[in-house]
Amino acid sequence: MALATAALGVPTSRDRHAQRIARRATGPQVAHPVQGASRPAALSGGNITESVYTSNWAGAVLVAGPKTYIAATGSFIVPTPREPSGGSGFHSAAIWVGIDGDTCQSAILQTGVDITVSGGTTSYNAWYEWYPAAMSDFSGFTIRPGDNISATVIADSLTSGTATIVNYSTGQEVTKILTSQPALCQENAEWIVEDYTESGGLVPLANFGTVTFTDALAGISTGGVSPAGATIFNMEQNGRVLTSASTSSSSVTVSYIGP
Repeated sequence: MALATAALGVPTSRDRHAQRIARRATGPQVAHPVQGASRPAALSGGNITESVYTSNWAGAVLVAGPKTYIAATGSFIVPTPREPSGGSGFHSAAIWVGIDGDTCQSAILQTGVDITVSGGTTSYNAWYEWYPAAMSDFSGFTIRPGDNISATVIADSLTSGTATIVNYSTGQEVTKILTSQPALCQENAEWIVEDYTESGGLVPLANFGTVTFTDALAGISTGGVSPAGATIFNMEQNGRVLTSASTSSSSVTVSYIGP
């Protein structure tokens, strides 16, 4: 197999990681707070049922007062990214769960997976981030299309917490403990597919098909909160809506509807 891979010129996982590091050398890779949200002003402090359109987020966000949300979790099947119709070259997306980033944009605790396609070759990386710091990879964590991934963040305090990724298909589990970080507000809990930022701009968005976060739950001091009734976010770029998101009592579904 190694000989066949070399002969076909298909990048190995080590090659893809090196390419990722090289791209980061030109500027950090960051999952940003929501950008350009068209939220109705009269309802800016709570959940709304109509879609909020942004340039970078699609999914569902729970909104409450400060010091409300202490955890967010959800599972999803890793999709195979494709280049959009008429597109070619590098395209990517990030799939994650997190705390804050909507009504509170000073910090976000988040973890998830990014999926990338470039020239027909796909790659996958698990990561964590406490924004405004850049994403950091969980090294040595294997992800393949079709794998069942669980992502969880827990805020132990406003400035410390953990990010955990479990691959139920391989049995791997990784956790990062984070301390002395910028203070969270704990106003938001979210399940998001994002067009993330690299080198100061949004990366070309991959066609990610449909991502469904199952067993989606936000943690509060008295128990758990369902995503049902959360604010729905969809991506709109250059006047075109690219996603369709919805929620149920225990899931959040995001579908790519772009070109």
